[in-house]
Amino acid sequence: MASADSKNTNAGKGKNSSKAKSETRRARIEEQRRAERARDRRNRIITIVASTAILAGLVGGGWYLIDRANEKEQAKAAPISGEKTWSNLSRNHVTTTVKYPMAPPVGGNHAPVWQDCNGNVYTQQLQNENAVHSLEHGAVWVTYNNKAADTDVKALAAKVAKTPYTLMSPYPSESSPITLTAWGHQLNVAKVSDARVNDFFDKYVQGKQTPEPGAACTGGKSS
Repeated sequence: MASADSKNTNAGKGKNSSKAKSETRRARIEEQRRAERARDRRNRIITIVASTAILAGLVGGGWYLIDRANEKEQAKAAPISGEKTWSNLSRNHVTTTVKYPMAPPVGGNHAPVWQDCNGNVYTQQLQNENAVHSLEHGAVWVTYNNKAADTDVKALAAKVAKTPYTLMSPYPSESSPITLTAWGHQLNVAKVSDARVNDFFDKYVQGKQTPEPGAACTGGKSS
């Protein structure tokens, strides 16, 4: 039979072993908790950094878009190199022939009926008075004389045909091979490749110069 001292010794060893296991388990749990806390901190830092980067990108992109929009507005506000302008043009409807001081005319009294200008390409010269009414509605009128190259005429016709609030016709007496006219504004160019052609369309098709924005460009005179 084991002595009392032996039993006490074994009991003590059992208690120490259980205590060691318990402490090991607590240490392991604490280590896991520290790892979880460290992982949570890393995730928070990553989230904050990513959110900051995204926000910076959005803000930067927003400012870029705003700057681009401002640049476009400033470009539209600036005069196009070489263009001529007129102001205080009369706008009465008349049924008689009007003697305009410029050719083609850029505005003034005009016929009660406008020339259709929904991308219409005419092969015959138009009545000034009807075309001027189209300008009042915000159209750009493209004209050309016999000095314009055939390729340029075809390219302009294609551009006009796909652009609402424009019209095109020959104008033999004009001084420039190609003339672009809006209400109160006119630009002479020699070739369709001139970058100012696109600038003029962008600025004046239903542009700020339009006396009657949104008025119809169909339902008028079609020939």
